[in-house]
Amino acid sequence: MPGWRSQIVIVFVLMTIVLAVGTLGFQMVEGWSTFDSFYMTLITLTTVGYEEVHPLTFNGRVFASILMLAGVTTILAAITILGDMMLKLELADTFGRRRRRKMLNQLSEHYIVCGAGRVGRGVVRELKRSNARILLIESDPERAKWGREQEIPTLVADATQDATLREASIETARGLVSAMASDAQNVYVTLSARVLNPELLIASRASSQDAEDRLRRAGANTAFTPYTFIGHRLAQSMLRPHVMSFLDLASAFGREAQLDIEIEEVLVSATSEVVSKTLEESRIRPTFGVIILAIRKPDGKMEFNPADSTKMEPDDVLIAMGERSDLKRLEDTVES
Repeated sequence: MPGWRSQIVIVFVLMTIVLAVGTLGFQMVEGWSTFDSFYMTLITLTTVGYEEVHPLTFNGRVFASILMLAGVTTILAAITILGDMMLKLELADTFGRRRRRKMLNQLSEHYIVCGAGRVGRGVVRELKRSNARILLIESDPERAKWGREQEIPTLVADATQDATLREASIETARGLVSAMASDAQNVYVTLSARVLNPELLIASRASSQDAEDRLRRAGANTAFTPYTFIGHRLAQSMLRPHVMSFLDLASAFGREAQLDIEIEEVLVSATSEVVSKTLEESRIRPTFGVIILAIRKPDGKMEFNPADSTKMEPDDVLIAMGERSDLKRLEDTVES
């Protein structure tokens, strides 16, 4: 809570001033040593009931009376400040948990990202760039701060626990990315997520080919090693530099390019106006200015570079390329 450090400083300063004034006062009024004066001030302020260090003179009793009133007032003020601070912290924590629980319960069609390391942060940035709903899970509070700085709902918990995934509303999630550094943790998260939501789209990071195979057996739809991916891209940039430059335009790597080109998948809904029409009849290409690269059928069959006579059916997925605004118009039309 903002300001709690300053409140503690205020309490410390008040107590220090009263102790210093009491010690100096007894030294000046009674002529005692520094330690005896400090000790007398301490037992006066704490009201422990010990006998006086030395017999007090009349002036000493007057000063002690003033010190008692000032000390009790200071202590009460300190207790009030500390009590108010602790109450506010407790209330803030309680209401914070309630708000977080309410927010998590309302999440649906979101993507869960487990791990806020370099890979996890890259995933979050790309999902955020696509305006997707994101929930970040990170067990390290220091790393979790990054998620909050990005204004992303962040859950500080262990993603390998079923209770954590349930709290993240995994039953209503669209997908999960396990991007933790440990292969064992990624396998465990993948297994748990697949059991809790059999229809969930799961992607996971692997550090080796063996781990990649284990993750696929555990239920991951996609698993890859970052180093293999980087090696592949570096090699392709040497062998096919122009092809890679073009692909970069349609990916996160091309976000600095002037062309706002993307490759998107668009689901054909059962109520869409293009159902049972061919590509030529729907006039998707000339109307929206996009290129249909492929059509994925419900049985998993992929038709690349479909002909104009290809008919679109419910649950087909159009793999289209074009400018973001054109793809958004296509999505609004085809998925409605």
